[in-house]
This record gives sequence, structure tokens and C-alpha cells, in this order.
Amino acid sequence: MKHLFLFSGLGADHRVFQFLDLSGFKVSYIKWLVPDARETMQHYAARLTEQIDAENPVLVGLSFGGMMAMEVAKHIAAEKIVLISSAKTKKEIPPYFRVAGKLKLNKIVALNAAKKPNAFSYRIMGAETEAEKQLMKTILTETDPAFFKWAIEKVVTWNNNVLHENVVHIHGEKDLLLPYRFVKADISIPNGTHLMTVQHAKEVSELIRRIVK
Repeated sequence: MKHLFLFSGLGADHRVFQFLDLSGFKVSYIKWLVPDARETMQHYAARLTEQIDAENPVLVGLSFGGMMAMEVAKHIAAEKIVLISSAKTKKEIPPYFRVAGKLKLNKIVALNAAKKPNAFSYRIMGAETEAEKQLMKTILTETDPAFFKWAIEKVVTWNNNVLHENVVHIHGEKDLLLPYRFVKADISIPNGTHLMTVQHAKEVSELIRRIVK
């Protein structure tokens, strides 16, 4: 049985995968660890490998989780890496994010403002229904502030240039957080937003099955 290890996004947990049908696979959810304030993404990824207890696992990463899956794959051999609403290298990070990282603008933005859901954040994430907004609000408010702050900095300063050969990238054409025009997706979902695992759960589930099998 294929063993899938799922990496959730920044400020998210396993609940963003709750609507996926991955029956027939063994599924484990990677738990975010408390990072050291100066810890590198590479060192953090190495620590996450302790949660992966299978040979040639399949890594499935959503958003920031996809970037972390790319880093984890530098430490272990993965059969396949499936990215959803994510980026493969620093070239796929929006240029304005990278400029913000160089200018350290992410440090200026108040953490509470970044974590507090509002109409703008709902729109960027693609949350439309009250249920989607509530899910986003619940997960964000429960996210560890130290991890949230650390992860935002890692996204805007991500310097990865390594492109693994066994990566399959699924991306929504209406993603506003990591816009489609900046990535080179292998599979596109025409009406997909950043919340595809919730809004297009059936389609994403079928794609994962096809990719893994």
C-alpha cells in the first residue's frame, strides 16, 4: 500500500485535507514543529523527516507545505512529490513577495494583522462560503504565532533552485495568493483557487490517485 505524507499550508493543519478521498492509501499528516527563531528551512525540513517512517514515500504538499516537501525531498528518497497550490522553486514565488523579503517588509507587518481573517484575506485565499471562511478563521486563530511568523519569512526568502524530477504540480488558474502566471503547473484546474483541497476535493482526490498509481 502506498504511504502518503501530507504537508498542510502555512497557518493550516490536517483539516484542509478533510474533504479528500484518499481511501486505499495509508495516509499520515506531518505535524508542524515549533521552529527556532533562526532555524533555516533546510534544518527544519531535516527535523520533519523523523515523522516519515516509510521507504520511498509519496509527499503531498499544499502551499507552504509543498515548499517544505521540496526541502524534505533533499534529505530522503521520495517516490513522488505532489504539489498543490504551491511553488517548486524560488522562481515561482511572486516577485513582490521576494522583494518584500529582501526589504524585510514582512517584519513590519503586525503579526496579529496577518493572522486576523478579514474580507481581503478571504478573497486572496479564495474562501467564498461561510463554512470555508469559518474553517479558515478557526485554523488561523489556532496557529502558533511563532511558527506563523517564522514561516512567512521562509516563504518570502525561499532560495530553492533544486527541481526534483518526480514532482507533479497541480495549480488553480484563479489562485490569487500564488498566482497561476508565476508557476509552471503540470495540471491546471480552471476555477481552482488556493483552497482547492476544499472546493475541488473530488477533482484533486482523483488527480492524486492518478499521479500516485
